[in-house]
Amino acid sequence: MNESSARENLVTVDTTVPVWEQFFTVSPLVLIGTTDEDGSLDLAPKHMVTPMGWQNYFGFVCTPRHATCSNIDRTGEFTVSYPKPSQVLIASLAASPRQEEGGGKPVIGYLKTFPAEYVHGQFIEDGYLFFECRHYKTIGGFGENCLITGEIIAAYADDKFLRHAEGDDQETIHDSPLFAYLAPGRFATIDRSNAFPFPESMKK
Repeated sequence: MNESSARENLVTVDTTVPVWEQFFTVSPLVLIGTTDEDGSLDLAPKHMVTPMGWQNYFGFVCTPRHATCSNIDRTGEFTVSYPKPSQVLIASLAASPRQEEGGGKPVIGYLKTFPAEYVHGQFIEDGYLFFECRHYKTIGGFGENCLITGEIIAAYADDKFLRHAEGDDQETIHDSPLFAYLAPGRFATIDRSNAFPFPESMKK
C-alpha cells in the first residue's frame, strides 16, 4: 500500500472545538464515591480514568465545579466502584443532577451500597472491582478540568473477575464480561478478547 492510498480516508478533525465529541473512544466506567459536608454519600460516574503507572495509584479527570472535587479536597479520600454491564442503569442514575435546595442527589439513597473499611466511604453493591483511595495530589490547568490522583490502600474484587494462574484469560472475560463506556454517550459489553502480540523482548 503506497502512502497516498493509506491516507486517502483521512480527514482533518476540527480542533477549534474539543475533538472528543467527534469520534468514539473506549474507556472503563467507574463510580467515584465521596462524602458531602453533611455526611451524605455522593456517587459520580467517571470515564476519564486510568492507572497512574504500574504501582497502586489511580487517577481520574474531574472539574472543581463538581462536589466530587471539593469533597476529596476536604476529606482526602474516595472510593472507586467498577460496575458490571448489568448495572448500566445504576451508573446512569448516579449522574442525576443535584437538587436546587440542599444540593444533594436523592436518587443515591435508593442505591444499594456497602461501607469501605479503611476510608470513610461507600461502594455500590454487586460491582466487580473496588478501590479505597487516599488523595495523593490534584493537578489543575487542563482547561476547566483537573486530574485527581489517589493511592490505592485497599482493593477488593469479585473472584470470578480475577485472573488465576490455572485459568484461561479469554474464558474469564467471556464468563465475566466487562462494562466499557464508548464516549460520547454509548456503552458496550466486552465478552471476547485476543492476546496482544507483544514482542518477546518487551519490558514494562
